[in-house]
Amino acid sequence: MRALTLREKIGQLIVTGFPSTGMTEDLKRLIADYKIGNIILFSHNIANKSQLRELCGELRHTITQHTGFPALISIDQEGGRVTRLPADATNMPGAMATASTGRPENAYAAGRITARELRALGINFNLAPVLDINNNKHNPVINVRSYGDTPGTVETYGLQMIRGLMEGGVLSSVKHFPGHGDTAVDSHLGLPVIDKSLEQLMELELKPFRAAIAAGAEGIMSSHILFPQIETTGVPATMSRTIITDLLKKRLGYGGLVVSDCLEMDAIKKYYGTARGALGAIQAGVHLVFVSHTPALVIEAAELIEQAVNDGELPMSVIDDALERVMYVKRKYGDTGESDLNIVGSDAHRRAAAAISEESICLVHGELETVRRGGGDTIFIGSPPYRTDQASSQAKSGLSFPAAMAEAFDAASATIGIDPDEEEIERTLRQAEGYGHSVIGLFNGRENAGQLKLARKLAASGHKVTAVALGKPYDLEELGDGACGLAAFEYTPLAIASLIRVLGGEILPTGKLSIEGA
Repeated sequence: MRALTLREKIGQLIVTGFPSTGMTEDLKRLIADYKIGNIILFSHNIANKSQLRELCGELRHTITQHTGFPALISIDQEGGRVTRLPADATNMPGAMATASTGRPENAYAAGRITARELRALGINFNLAPVLDINNNKHNPVINVRSYGDTPGTVETYGLQMIRGLMEGGVLSSVKHFPGHGDTAVDSHLGLPVIDKSLEQLMELELKPFRAAIAAGAEGIMSSHILFPQIETTGVPATMSRTIITDLLKKRLGYGGLVVSDCLEMDAIKKYYGTARGALGAIQAGVHLVFVSHTPALVIEAAELIEQAVNDGELPMSVIDDALERVMYVKRKYGDTGESDLNIVGSDAHRRAAAAISEESICLVHGELETVRRGGGDTIFIGSPPYRTDQASSQAKSGLSFPAAMAEAFDAASATIGIDPDEEEIERTLRQAEGYGHSVIGLFNGRENAGQLKLARKLAASGHKVTAVALGKPYDLEELGDGACGLAAFEYTPLAIASLIRVLGGEILPTGKLSIEGA
């Protein structure tokens, strides 16, 4: 490897994004002037598979031209609620849905199919899977992104997803070390605290990460969470040398790539500053830092790291160690080749995704009442989808559970607000009069209590009620005994298609929840 300037080295340790479907002038300047060597893609960068492959080709060419090295092009393609690929690609079911099939081979298939499509599109780094144990049912940001609420379930399914991605030729980064499951705060919006000892973490949260390390995981993402019993200086895991170097690398024996979660999340930006967070992460032993959105913050971070090296605050050896690890994965995964674009969204892949989705639907309690097309006795009720948190993808325009179901069954529908008030509840009850069966889609009903109140009132008024959890299955705990409860885990076209078959009696809901309760 040729001798690199300090600026060139730092550029290889930073990942950034941009706000459009084409390269912006700001991004081109960052690559040319600051030698930024890595990209993260979001839904707003993607229109369709042809555009995406062309964009990735341009990104690779520009970065190689200005830095001399391949680009890591990363994406959050977990499946389910967190998917970035376009409609003409295959978006697989999410973690909790996949685990509810009871078949670990489905997690492997999800990883392998996702990897094949990412490589064909020119993407070589998937920021997945989630290995957090969702042991806090009030968790606002992990929940259905987790495979379950026990270490065994998360290990079993998570390791299969990792294997599928790796064997498909895509770098995988498990997240969010040392665990984001037991939080009631979203680190995109605040600074979570997990007040547990190392011994407690070793017994629960760290088990899936330890299993992943033993299985050869090549990427681990840090979390922006305070662990005051482990790191006493008041910095989150991402900026903690105690957690990143002493715990992850030395005690757990991890020798792979360590990446940060995005440093523009409020847990870092608001409390420490993005640039200072980037420097702190590198000092802690993180190899690759994400400054995902704002060019000015990329520049500030790069210049602060450079200044810290020149001032002796940050040893050059730390930069070189990080660079060596980044270059290793670039040599291994940098060239995605020229795969056939036709495999993206292929019939075989879509059939596999549909089969996993159908197997995931759970009859949680009650007796399922099937719906006959044109029967005239059923009304479908629900809210439009919305973006539940900053990790989720934007809600698809026009997607509507009540409208889609009503069209499929030639039935009536009523669209409600996210959290209907008393007036809207009473109006919807009047709309439902004359229908013996009400099917209501719940979307995060615990946080939007009007949905649950409407479901309970429908049951109390003598209706047969089928409540479908289109997000967290924990919503179904709040229904009482008067309704049938189905868990679908995600408000996506794929899940709705599966529900049409289940409610129509074509297939049975054979899934089993991978969590206790609900």
